[in-house]
Amino acid sequence: MIRPMTQLDIPRVAEIHVFAQRDVYRGAVPDSFLFGKMSVAARMKYFADSKYEGFVYDDGFVKAFHTMGPCEDDDKNQDADKIRSFELYRIFVDRFFAGEGIGGLLASHCEDIAKSRNYDEVCLWALECNTGAQAFYRKIGYVPDGAQRMSGYFDVPEVRFVKTI
Repeated sequence: MIRPMTQLDIPRVAEIHVFAQRDVYRGAVPDSFLFGKMSVAARMKYFADSKYEGFVYDDGFVKAFHTMGPCEDDDKNQDADKIRSFELYRIFVDRFFAGEGIGGLLASHCEDIAKSRNYDEVCLWALECNTGAQAFYRKIGYVPDGAQRMSGYFDVPEVRFVKTI
């Protein structure tokens, strides 16, 4: 079941987030960052203070989460004539439950919310080195739109993907 994230979910969400990033980004992001600066306690504070809307996949316990909201990119949502863009800020599944379809359910959930709010597309950013995530996004209908940036969090290149909804 997908439901809104609550304060009680934050420790589990932070745990999923930190361990998934360490697992996926090791080798692309320095260990000094992944195991030094990144911590469950810091992520708990981040999620407790976050302005982003969050949801969890919970079928007895939290296995995954996603956060979302209006796209904040300078080239999106600035003019009334432009396509209205929603953003899937992050989606993480506990690695022990990967491959069970949970990520696809969370992405669809985000898309359904975006549609209900009259957005035209959903965009997201993936680290350039995260080929697994990129393959997943392509599989569920997202395509790179040519935009790139340096991740403010990791200082590594990211690629933007979009999906018309």
